[in-house]
Amino acid sequence: MEITRQEINGVSFFACPDPAWTGAAHGFSTRLGGVSPAPWHSLNLGSSLGDDPSRVRENFSRFCSAAGTGKSALVKNHQVHSDVVRPVTEADTLSDPARPGTCEADGLITDRPGVCLTIFSGDCIPVLLYDPVRRCIAAAHAGWRGTALGIAARAAQAMVRDYGCAPEHILAAIGPGIGPCCFETHADVPDGLRAGLGEDAEAFIRPLSKPGKFSVDLKGANAQWLRRAGLSPAHIALCPACTACQLDLFWSHRVQGKQRGSMAAMIQLV
Repeated sequence: MEITRQEINGVSFFACPDPAWTGAAHGFSTRLGGVSPAPWHSLNLGSSLGDDPSRVRENFSRFCSAAGTGKSALVKNHQVHSDVVRPVTEADTLSDPARPGTCEADGLITDRPGVCLTIFSGDCIPVLLYDPVRRCIAAAHAGWRGTALGIAARAAQAMVRDYGCAPEHILAAIGPGIGPCCFETHADVPDGLRAGLGEDAEAFIRPLSKPGKFSVDLKGANAQWLRRAGLSPAHIALCPACTACQLDLFWSHRVQGKQRGSMAAMIQLV
């Protein structure tokens, strides 16, 4: 499986075009296709970065229309860089798409078609999960702490434990995020990955020439967590796009700080 760039009505986003994903409307947004001015230019979906709510509302309307999701069905997370996965229903949907997220968790999960799971990123790794047999979905926000804690695997495990999914049926899409080309870290990040993945972490850590500096592949580490959770490697799609490399297409917290907008990843059962 692969994740490809698509454009609908001027809104550019990434999604998995494989027919197996037909029952789950989904997408990873870019910064293109919205109405916000600089520094949020243009498809800003962040509600807490200083942009006018009316523009955020319009941006969500455009992105949801392109991705095929419902703007009145949004359940947004309030990320806390954890391994907490929270089940949600229609009772958690927001009355206004411009409102900030209220679900304190880095993973959301549901089997309700009336719910659009929505998570945010500005370098962190967004992961969407879908079981087309049991009809269950999950979304995970994997910063380096969440990656070290295995948030993507925790979401898959919750699908199995709480909703009766079979790991071999679960499809995964790992979206745009900072790549190893740009993610230069101190030892705390590699140490965190080693604490979670053990020896498997070494494949995603590369020492740099600068003393005490490392390059880390967070997308690869999340894919490894999902394989550990029982997902078939053939069912894991990984987007190679790096948010820090392509500032014409994405925002990067690492490069731009708070003078930026925010991308979102969303998924909803059709």
